[in-house]
Amino acid sequence: MKNYVLDTNVLLHDPQAILKFSDNTVILPLTVIEEIDRFKKDQSETGRNARQISRMIDVFRTQAKLVEGVPLENGGLLKVAIYKEEFLLKLPPELRSDQGDNRILAVARDLQENSPEGTVFFVTKDINLRIKADTIGMHAEDYQNDKIPVEELYTGTSETYLPRDKVDQFFEQGSLPVDADFFSNQGVTLIDETNTSHTAIGRYDSLRQEIVALIKTPKEGIWGILPRNREQQFAFDLLLNDDVQLVSLVGIAGTGKTLLAIAAGLLKTADESAYNRLLVSRPVFPMGRDIGFLPGDIEDKLSPWMQPIFDNVELLLSSYDEVGKRKRGYRELIDLGLMEIEPLTYIRGRSIPKQYMIVDEAQNLTPHEIKTIITRAGEGTKIVLTGDPYQIDNPYVDSASNGLSYSVERLKGQDIAGHTTLTKGERSPLAELAANLL
Repeated sequence: MKNYVLDTNVLLHDPQAILKFSDNTVILPLTVIEEIDRFKKDQSETGRNARQISRMIDVFRTQAKLVEGVPLENGGLLKVAIYKEEFLLKLPPELRSDQGDNRILAVARDLQENSPEGTVFFVTKDINLRIKADTIGMHAEDYQNDKIPVEELYTGTSETYLPRDKVDQFFEQGSLPVDADFFSNQGVTLIDETNTSHTAIGRYDSLRQEIVALIKTPKEGIWGILPRNREQQFAFDLLLNDDVQLVSLVGIAGTGKTLLAIAAGLLKTADESAYNRLLVSRPVFPMGRDIGFLPGDIEDKLSPWMQPIFDNVELLLSSYDEVGKRKRGYRELIDLGLMEIEPLTYIRGRSIPKQYMIVDEAQNLTPHEIKTIITRAGEGTKIVLTGDPYQIDNPYVDSASNGLSYSVERLKGQDIAGHTTLTKGERSPLAELAANLL
């Protein structure tokens, strides 16, 4: 049996971490409990996690003595280890100051000295603390349970080589039965074995076990927007399919994630009335140094954060005008109740029925925050998550542990969920050059 000593930040990141070490022993230094107590009144996600952890440990306390070990449902054991001043003497002089990190490290070091070799592991999300632990000869590691390496992230697309007559059959009938291992709602490119330039694209329908034709984009486009590459065609198909209630779009800057989502949302709400309202939201995280508090009411405060959304809507409206339609400003869409733009701050506790909801910059959210958002969806609501895992402003998540990547990987293959990774920048040659080389 292995012993895992957890740092405070692991529990604040994932309140369920205690239960995710299989049938091994999870050890919490008493200093960790003390540090969690400092966050319990915080109104942020960290504060909510701290309160959840405290409640969990309090339940365990009633089952057995924490210092002796409480059996867990997964066959493991939970213990609380008490710090003693002499433990600090086992650390190098540079680490003997009476600080929380050093106390936790000292408890882990003492446990290592009194356990069989190779059975004690120190788990922390603090990079510098992992370095310190490694320097003094401990086995330190990051909390990996919710990490999805972005290089291995599900792309939502696939290719298959078929005889020419099968590709022709797909063109003629609009569908093709297949006996292949595709994920539900995966975009599939059918390639002629004898002529690789002879191709077709479709979406795998797991219920029918067929590759079906994509939803056709009108000649004038969707609010003036036409798909410019294969991935954008896959994306539009998912965005316009009411049976796919959760869509995630991942891609570098300039690939059209937000623009495609808003265009499809406006079509579904303003034109087809399939949804009551288009709700666009994004987390509030500044890039670089924060400029401080903003003056005015809530609308004034939100305006700088939501400006990228306004820019996309204005672009769509100008395109819409070019094809002979009446141009409306985004303000008129809001006044008519067709569109609402708001932060994610106040979403907890809400129920959102029959709305087309777009969550932009979702890579800045934690897995728990993504879960909170998706569980707000009421009857008839469609949720679209967009983001770039390489552009993260939230200091508490990274490209592998953010909520967007987590949801893509966990929900792949579900009948009501779909995903597309956009790879080609379409904003401008300069924007694509910067995204790829800088």
